[in-house]
Amino acid sequence: MKDIVANNVDLRKLMEGNKRYVASHLIHPDQSSERRFELKHGQHPFAIILGCSDSRVPPEVLFDQGLGDLYVVRVAGNVLDQMIVASIEFAVLHLDVSLVMVMGHSQCGAVQATCNHDQLEGHLPNLTFALNPAFNQAKDLPGDLAENVALANVGLVVEELKQTGAHFPEMVKEGKLTIVPAYYDMDTGKVDLLGT
Repeated sequence: MKDIVANNVDLRKLMEGNKRYVASHLIHPDQSSERRFELKHGQHPFAIILGCSDSRVPPEVLFDQGLGDLYVVRVAGNVLDQMIVASIEFAVLHLDVSLVMVMGHSQCGAVQATCNHDQLEGHLPNLTFALNPAFNQAKDLPGDLAENVALANVGLVVEELKQTGAHFPEMVKEGKLTIVPAYYDMDTGKVDLLGT
């Protein structure tokens, strides 16, 4: 993973932004009215972030980025379904974004509900159903169950995305698309790339 960071300017840009966030040295790039007017003519984000819809984990803030920099797809538990894959496909195939980060986080409510086997109403059981493969993979691991499930889910989503997106398998193989797993720790503010 360190080689990927070293060789991927977009990933370095994300991680440098997170370092600024952790150190409270934010530069708030691309947030001017001039930038807003530039974006009237189209968008050219440099990275896609699939993250959780939790209000405490906004990618633009965590990575100190601005308008038009990130193409963000957020859903509770950072799980996949057809609409989420389609949203990511749009950015990869039509906006030429070559970096996708799947970012889980600590203290995730959807993960906690899955671990607790909470009885949920409405459409909420769909979230725990989507997280069950991660739960089954992590349930016997030592350590914190919720953290293990969140980490397992990130890995499973990355692997599924590599195989599910239109042209994604060949793009990954040819080095035209990079899909990385990451985990945000709410206590530290740090985003860690998994596997590093």
